[in-house]
Amino acid sequence: MTWTLPDPVLTSAVPGPDLPARSAAEPKWDGYRAQLARRGDHVLLRSRHGTDMTSAFPEIRAAAIAQLPEQTGLDGELVVWEAGRLAFELLQQRLARRGAGATHAATQWPAHYVVFDLLHLGDTDLASWSYARRRAALEGLFADAGMGAPFTLCPSTTDPATAHKWLTWASVGVEGLCFKRLDEPYRAGARSWTKYKVRETADAIVGAVTGPVTAPSTLLLGRHDRAGRLRYTGRTTALTRAASADLGHLLTPAVGPHPWTGRTFSAGWHTREPLDVALVRPQLVVEVAVDVARDAAGRWRHPVRLHRLRPDVAAADVAPFGSHG
Repeated sequence: MTWTLPDPVLTSAVPGPDLPARSAAEPKWDGYRAQLARRGDHVLLRSRHGTDMTSAFPEIRAAAIAQLPEQTGLDGELVVWEAGRLAFELLQQRLARRGAGATHAATQWPAHYVVFDLLHLGDTDLASWSYARRRAALEGLFADAGMGAPFTLCPSTTDPATAHKWLTWASVGVEGLCFKRLDEPYRAGARSWTKYKVRETADAIVGAVTGPVTAPSTLLLGRHDRAGRLRYTGRTTALTRAASADLGHLLTPAVGPHPWTGRTFSAGWHTREPLDVALVRPQLVVEVAVDVARDAAGRWRHPVRLHRLRPDVAAADVAPFGSHG
C-alpha cells in the first residue's frame, strides 16, 4: 500500500496562557519544524512550507533508514545543540549546504530530530487518531524500534507543575510550551494548538530609529561590550503613537561621530534590504520585552516590544552585550 504525507502546511500555534484542561504540554523548541517520511529506501525531510531539506541533513536520512520501519511518517523539530544551548544560527548554516558540504557539516554540527507526532506507521494513517492515542503509538515506536540519536522523543505531560519546570530550559534556548488537546486529531493547516512563549524584559540603549527622530516608528537598540563599544542587539516592533510621541521628546539627533556611523541595517529579519535609519545620541535607555531566541553573538533574533522608557537608568548601567540581564 502506498501513502502520501499530509498537506505540507502544518498545524500552526496561536498564543495561549496556562495549560488548558484535557491537554498535554510539550516544550517549544528553537529549531526548524519538519515532517520526516520513510518509504522503503526513500526518505523525505520537508519543512512546514514544503521545502525538501533531505540533502542538507544526511545524518537524519541515514538514521531514518537504519532505525525507522519502512513506512513511517513523523512530525518534529530539527535542532542543533552547541556549547550547551540550541544554536539556531548553526541550523541555518546547515540548511544552506549540500553534497560534501552537508556531510562535513553533519560531522561538525550534528542535527537532532525531536519527534513529537506519529502520522503514519506501516499501512495505518494515524492522522485521524486522537493526540493521546498517537502519543502512545509514538512512545511504542521509540521503544519497539530502539530509536536513539539523532532521534529524540519530545517530552509530553499533563501535569502543570512538570510543564512549569520545563520553562526553566529557556536559558538553553527552549522557547516555551506548546499545548495540544488530548482528544484532537492531527489537523494539517489548522490553528488548533496553543502556545506559551517565555518572555523576559531587558534594558537597552537607543542608538538609532526609523522614521523621524521626533516621531520614531521603531527603535534600533544596542549594548556596550566589555571593550566599551556600542554593539547592535536588536530592533523593536512598531511603536504605538503614544510611545512614539514620548520618545520624540527625549531623543536627540546624533551630532558628530557616532558608534554606528557608516553601518547599514537590514529592513527586515529575513531580508538584506537596507533600512533607512536616523542615528541618535546613544544615551536613552528603554526596557523591552524579549524572548529567549538569540544568535551566537547574543543579539535578539526576533523583534522585541517596547515595555517602558527608563530615563532613570544611565546607559553605562545597562547590562553588557551578550548577557541576558
